Amino acid sequence: MPNTTRSCLLAALLSAAAVCGGDAVARVFPFGPRHRAVNDLANQFVPFHAHLWDLLHGRADGGLIDWQAGWGTSFLPDYGTYLSSPFAPLVALLPRGDVEYAVYALTVLKTAVAAAAMTFLLRRVGPGAWWWAAVLGASYALCGWSLAEGTYNPMWLDGLIALPLLCLVGEWCREARRPLVGPLVVAVCWVANFYTAYMATLGACLVLLVRLAVTGTGRAAAVRALGRGALTTALGVGLAAPVLVPVFLGSRHAHPGVVRDFAPADGTDVLARLLPATYGFATPAAFVCTAVPLLAGTLLFRRDVPGRERWPWAGLCAAVAASMQWGPTHLVWHLFATPNGSPYRQTFVLSGVLVLAAWTGLAHGLPDRRALLGGAAVVLVLGAGALPSDLLTPWALLLAAGGLAAVSGALLLPRRGRYGMLAAVLVTGTLLGQAAATTAYADRERLVRLDDYPPWGAEHARRAAALVAADGWPAYRTDPGLPRVAGNDPLLLGGQSAAYYSSHTPAVLTATTTALGGGWTSRGRNLLGLDNPVTDALFGVGARWRDGVVVRTATWLPLVTVRPPGPAPRYGPSPFRNQELLLGSRVYGAPRGAVCPVGTEVFLWAPDATGTARLGDRGIRLLGGRPRRSAALASLGIQRTPGTPVLLRDDRAVERPVLPGTGAEVGCLDHDRLRSAVTALRARAAVSVRLTPDGLRATLPAGGGTAVVATPRLAGWRCDGAPALSYGGLLAVTLPAGRTELSCSFRPPGLRAGAALGVAAALALLLRHTPGAARIRRRAPAARADGGS
Repeated sequence: MPNTTRSCLLAALLSAAAVCGGDAVARVFPFGPRHRAVNDLANQFVPFHAHLWDLLHGRADGGLIDWQAGWGTSFLPDYGTYLSSPFAPLVALLPRGDVEYAVYALTVLKTAVAAAAMTFLLRRVGPGAWWWAAVLGASYALCGWSLAEGTYNPMWLDGLIALPLLCLVGEWCREARRPLVGPLVVAVCWVANFYTAYMATLGACLVLLVRLAVTGTGRAAAVRALGRGALTTALGVGLAAPVLVPVFLGSRHAHPGVVRDFAPADGTDVLARLLPATYGFATPAAFVCTAVPLLAGTLLFRRDVPGRERWPWAGLCAAVAASMQWGPTHLVWHLFATPNGSPYRQTFVLSGVLVLAAWTGLAHGLPDRRALLGGAAVVLVLGAGALPSDLLTPWALLLAAGGLAAVSGALLLPRRGRYGMLAAVLVTGTLLGQAAATTAYADRERLVRLDDYPPWGAEHARRAAALVAADGWPAYRTDPGLPRVAGNDPLLLGGQSAAYYSSHTPAVLTATTTALGGGWTSRGRNLLGLDNPVTDALFGVGARWRDGVVVRTATWLPLVTVRPPGPAPRYGPSPFRNQELLLGSRVYGAPRGAVCPVGTEVFLWAPDATGTARLGDRGIRLLGGRPRRSAALASLGIQRTPGTPVLLRDDRAVERPVLPGTGAEVGCLDHDRLRSAVTALRARAAVSVRLTPDGLRATLPAGGGTAVVATPRLAGWRCDGAPALSYGGLLAVTLPAGRTELSCSFRPPGLRAGAALGVAAALALLLRHTPGAARIRRRAPAARADGGS
């Protein structure tokens, strides 16, 4: 077996062993009772992969439109953000009920592939012992960023793979090789995850500049190499445009996220995160096996390495580290917007350049005692600087000290015979021990510090089966109901609902659901499902999960209804009045103070309340407080006792009746009025509704009016060849008196432009490699030479 292949396989094996070993030590899924369902892993990644499973097995509702989430949202931006990795379709190989196992397996697989890719790059850029290449490649894949952040944001791990691949493309550009394969590699990296691929591309550009400097490339040759790199990147990004452009435009139409100002982390905390077994959400997870900073540090003191190699690599490591702490360069790394969450998402690039610097020294042989002493001093100084940090743990100091001693001892051993084997054991043991401990510590800390959610279990499987049995889409919607499992329950459990959580949650969807009494978290991007008879009627919810069973609702409308001619509703501050405007009938009675008439259903709208609301013996918990979150409109049950008021106990105040001026409103729903209103609208509802891969078709009663589709009016909808209208935030079209057929189609904004850019990039790539073009390029240098003689 060739040494490069052996190195890559060993690196992959070490990475998988460290990740699984650390999870086993922490007794975390799938190796113990503690679950992994935290933060966006539970809210987004697992549900979206479950939806991908449904799509691949032909069981999902919709194509370009995801009819399950958010009452019908655009799927392509979500695909390009969460599911476009070439590894993602592998989830289809396991049963759907094992989707959490599948996502975990993909996480381990991506980490192993990243290790193999970095190992291959190291073997490509310089000589060295094959097992050292494997250890350093695995050290990169097992960096703190990967173990602490990438593991619960598995889409980011495609960026971990992209960095060494893009650096390899840079090598090809430097050597004027593989001009066809280079753009294809760039395209795959950008499609897999454009966000971290952008960071990896910046890192690869910096590495290429250093490689041009350390290899003694002349100025003219360097300019040509940079030109080839720019062209290769442009062609690759152009090939990825059919996915990228809809993603970017999807972000433009999304509900705005949090706007933050970057605040650099404390310097001692930054240094502490270089050590194993540390954790901090707002600090860079910069840990990489102690062998890496030790070898990178020795590079400064190695007289056998030319200065043109030592100082550019040392300068690059320092520059990348410093750029993470400076506001302007922080914005460059993050596409000019401070992210909502960890502000150090580019940290894997620092780990990559440290590994490349360490390998540069090894390419000239092992360091001598003087250089080793200098490198150890660098590591000790960095560790001493971290001592004041509260992030340090005794385990961190013990593992760091033990690792430094073990690796230093390995480097001091004789370099032949069984001593070489002992050195390999010491270095490999350090890597596995530190990485596994960091994994286990991060597993424990995430459950304490981040939001966590119930993992998939028997009760969820029973709920999903009941929803499938009750499903009647598109005749009616089946809402997965409460209690909520995660942010995308319709994708995880089945059914169709307003619930939806994505970076691309449309602004029109958030505005519409809020106007109708919907609740949300994550400042409006994580929408909660609505449980209200009026919205059930408006959005065709014919069944929903409630109190452990599926219940049927009698007052629901088909997906398409026809409203009388007239202006579209204009929403105000009251969700009760807004529902009536969209329904076209008065169904809520006004309470006297906080008391509803007997026989009506009492609803409370208190979006900013955090506490308990009560009507008699029935109480519900509210969790609101804008702008971070908004409590949903909630039912307190039927008013059965005259004079019983709605009481609200805020967590910061005593219990009191809900009165005007408290920021809350009570509505008294008359179900008889609602049934009458639904009966009247059913007489003007669609006779039939047929869904198409890109939209819908409906047969309507004659008479004209405004056809309203119970789905948000997203940018990209066209009905009967013209841009669709908005009717209270819903999709609508004006019908003349004689028309009875409605045809609407959806094309994600940017799909046509992205496809055109992709085709143009493909044509440019092909033309660049036609025989005629190749002959012209070969003749050009000769012509220039003849002209200059």
